Amino acid sequence: MSVNQWNIKRLDLNLFRVLDAIYTNGGISGAARALHLTQPAITHSLNRLREVFDDPLFVRQGNKMIPTEKTRLVLPQVQLCLQGLNATVMHEQEFNLREAELTFTLGFRDVLEATVLPALTKIIQTAAPRMTIISRRVVREEIEKELSAGRVDLVVERRIHVEKRVKSTYLGDETMVVVMAKNHPLVSGNLQKNDYLRARHVVVAQQGARESLDTLLNEAGHFREVSIVCQHLYAACNVVASSNLLLTMPSLYARDLTRVLPIVVRPLPIRLKPIRLEMYWHEMKENDSGHAWLRTTLADLIPGKPENSPPER
Repeated sequence: MSVNQWNIKRLDLNLFRVLDAIYTNGGISGAARALHLTQPAITHSLNRLREVFDDPLFVRQGNKMIPTEKTRLVLPQVQLCLQGLNATVMHEQEFNLREAELTFTLGFRDVLEATVLPALTKIIQTAAPRMTIISRRVVREEIEKELSAGRVDLVVERRIHVEKRVKSTYLGDETMVVVMAKNHPLVSGNLQKNDYLRARHVVVAQQGARESLDTLLNEAGHFREVSIVCQHLYAACNVVASSNLLLTMPSLYARDLTRVLPIVVRPLPIRLKPIRLEMYWHEMKENDSGHAWLRTTLADLIPGKPENSPPER
C-alpha cells in the first residue's frame, strides 16, 4: 500500500515522532529512552510506518539502524512539521518560567563550570526556581553527536565545524594569561617572550589530547618545554603555586583563583590567533522557550563578546 492510498484518518502523528527519534538516536533503544517508551512500542510504531511508506525505512547494521533512501527523503519535511507543531503549542500556552519544571544538560569545560555556573545558579534560583541544570564535559569530537541525540542541550566550546542542523552563536574570544607563584623569579617586571619560552611549563590536557595552546604556539614558530601535564586547571594552579613552573590559562578563571591560591597573573607575552568561544545547540531546541531563555542568559554571563560580532547562524 502506498502513502497515497493510506487512509489519513487512521494515521497517528506520533508515528512521525518515532521516525525522527530513531534517526536522531541511532536505533530502537535510543528512541525508546528519548520518548520514554518501551522498545516493543517503538518497534510496533516502526512497523506501522513501514506499512505506510511501503519501505523498511531503517536497515540494521550491527548495533545501528541505518536510514534508507526513503527515510532520508522524507525526514527533513517530517522534522520541519514537528518543529512547527511544537512552536504552535508553545505559542498557545503561556510560558511561565517560574513554574516550569525544566532540566537542561550543559556541555561545559571546567573553566566555565567554575566561573559561569555560580552566576547562572544565582539567576535560576530567582527566575526559574524549578529548573535543574546538569553540567558535564563533552569531548569536542562528540559535540554534534551528543546534541543530535538529545543527551546534551547546550554546549559552550571553542569553535568547531558542525552540520547545519546544529546552531551556534559567537560568544567572544578566550583571553589567555600566564600564572606563576608569588615568589617566582620572573614575578617582578613585565614577563618577556624569551623568558616565557625558556621557562618550564605545566599544561592541562584531557585523555592524552594535545594542549591546543601548543598548536597555536607552534604555528607561530614558538616552542616551550612542558614538565607536568595535569587533568584540571585547579590542580595545575596548585602545582604552579609551589614551583617555578608557568601555566597559561583563560584569564577569567585565573583571576578567580588568585583569591584562593598564592599565585599572580601576567599577560601572555606572545600574540596568538584569537581563540573563539561559541555556543552550540540542535535546531530541534530552537523554538523551545526555556531553552531560548537559557541561551540568552548564558550569553550575557560569558564576558568578552566584542561589538559587531558575527551573527548567530
